[in-house]
Amino acid sequence: MKLSGRHYGIIISSLTTAYLHLSLFPSFGYFDWVVLNGLGSLGLLAAYFLPIPFFQKRHTIVYWVTFGYTFLTIVLWVIFGDKTFRFDTTADTGYYAKVAEFCLLTFMWFDLPKTRPAGRVESAGGAE
Repeated sequence: MKLSGRHYGIIISSLTTAYLHLSLFPSFGYFDWVVLNGLGSLGLLAAYFLPIPFFQKRHTIVYWVTFGYTFLTIVLWVIFGDKTFRFDTTADTGYYAKVAEFCLLTFMWFDLPKTRPAGRVESAGGAE
């Protein structure tokens, strides 16, 4: 797989998201859902890019799971997250993680045509 700019954007945004979630380990503990979210982000990034035949055959499914996982993370933070923005607490990390997650969704959106089967793109796009 040849990586393009959007792929580097997905990798950097996903690693940033994972880092921000995992950086909360000292405050929240290993089995907190925020910390585990960082591990999930790393796992989905690996499934999306690593040349593992099982995941590459199901790349479209991995795409939508990653997109949905990131979107769900944002929604759950809006519902349950600490929205106070104070530098002396861990609450500001949520805002930084959401920026990285929005960037991830944006880069993934631009990667969407690559995940569609070739037949659908040609029929929807017209002549070659």
